[in-house]
Amino acid sequence: MKPLSLYELNTLVRRAVERSLPEDYWLQAELSDVRTHSAGHCYVEFVQKDTRGNALLAKARGVIWANVYRLLRPYFERETGQTFAAGIKVLVQVKVEFHELYGYSLTITDIDPTYTVGDMARRRREILLRLEEEGVLTLNKELPMPVLPRRIAVISSPSAAGYGDFCSQLSANPYGFVYETKLFPAVMQGEQVESSVVAALNKINETFDCWDAVVIIRGGGAVSDLAGFDTYWLAYNCAQFPLPIITGIGHERDDTVLDLVAHTRVKTPTAAAEFLINCVHETALRLNELTDSVLDSVRQRLEGEKLRLSQLVLRLPSQFALRKLREENNLQSYWQRLENATLHALTDRRHALQLLQQRVEGCDFEKLMERGFSITLKEGRLVTDADSLKPGDLIQLRFHKGEATAEIK
Repeated sequence: MKPLSLYELNTLVRRAVERSLPEDYWLQAELSDVRTHSAGHCYVEFVQKDTRGNALLAKARGVIWANVYRLLRPYFERETGQTFAAGIKVLVQVKVEFHELYGYSLTITDIDPTYTVGDMARRRREILLRLEEEGVLTLNKELPMPVLPRRIAVISSPSAAGYGDFCSQLSANPYGFVYETKLFPAVMQGEQVESSVVAALNKINETFDCWDAVVIIRGGGAVSDLAGFDTYWLAYNCAQFPLPIITGIGHERDDTVLDLVAHTRVKTPTAAAEFLINCVHETALRLNELTDSVLDSVRQRLEGEKLRLSQLVLRLPSQFALRKLREENNLQSYWQRLENATLHALTDRRHALQLLQQRVEGCDFEKLMERGFSITLKEGRLVTDADSLKPGDLIQLRFHKGEATAEIK
């Protein structure tokens, strides 16, 4: 038999493939690599793994030609809210081809996004079930929200419009509340979301006693960029974080795993700011109600004492009318003592009322700072014990107006 050249052998293989696999087939597989060519073509690698040991069972190259990829990609991402990228499972229609030079490959002609949506939902359920089994799923939700959440650590991209909207909404609140915010930068889309946000949380945790709550905001952007917020490690860290976490990552259709473990989920960065404003406003309303209640109680007590005193005054003439003339001086003396005692009692209650009012006003943090009080910080932590300082330490002093740095001598 005459030997075949490699090209001739590959031609026989191509013809055999064309004869035996002439139809298009629906294929379930995981994308292990996705690359876009400058010409607009998309080259992918399909893999199948062993469900028990995660070992690789099969692998194949695939291509989506530019004219098809222009239509399939936006359709897939719009329907799934997921980027067409490595790491997801897909159901695609393929044609099996063999080329003499490039070998075996699959040409993708169609895609079913509902399969990927189902797989994403399954993975989300698996993450939530794992967190529940580990006993951490609702830990952050169980933290009490501070009554005055005014010191806010913000995780966002510095260039995100949502971050600017959040800060503007806080500073322009109609009640004049003052908030202290600090940005801990993070990547809010793509493959680095998980590691970047966890790193920001670790930085906040180093000075967590300086903050009342954490806000994770994203704002705008494509829904397909939310995959980074659906990871186990990010959810695990957020669920166990020692401060309440508020999420506002700018989407409405679905909750990410991060939303489900956070203390409070709102739709947008602006809504996150409104939530914090409402928290402080509700506390202010409660303080006003308590103040009014104290004042009403004092007024009612005073009115009751006045009425009782009037009744005593009305009974006094009849009780002493038959007494001898020599007792009139004693009556006058008793009346004077009664009047003095009444005035003294009223003075005491007025003084008590003033003290209560001063205590209510003393709760205003800004007025305390205006009176000369200051906050001493060392390395971002509050200093409450002079013994914790040593010569050479640098401390930060925060006043009503401005800040200063001092050295311990």
